[in-house]
Amino acid sequence: MGGKDFGPVDQRDHDRTEWDNRVDAVLKLMLDGRRFRVDELRRAIESLPERDYMSFSYYQKWLAAIRILIVEKGMLSEDEIAARLAQLRGKVTG
Repeated sequence: MGGKDFGPVDQRDHDRTEWDNRVDAVLKLMLDGRRFRVDELRRAIESLPERDYMSFSYYQKWLAAIRILIVEKGMLSEDEIAARLAQLRGKVTG
């Protein structure tokens, strides 16, 4: 969404959820210089569809960008991610 004016950034501290902390931990593991670089993450976030970019929380954007990069770099395919998510959802709801 580069170039658009979204107004001032809210710089107040926010309470982080356990889920936010987990996304943060995954990102720290991936930003080791061999898997992802910060500029790649930023590009992936900025490539999100506008609908997603505007509706996702801060950490949802990170997670979506991590997924984009994992697929782009051939670490996992979309099919592999979808299959694992379906498996996990089945364990939670089944």
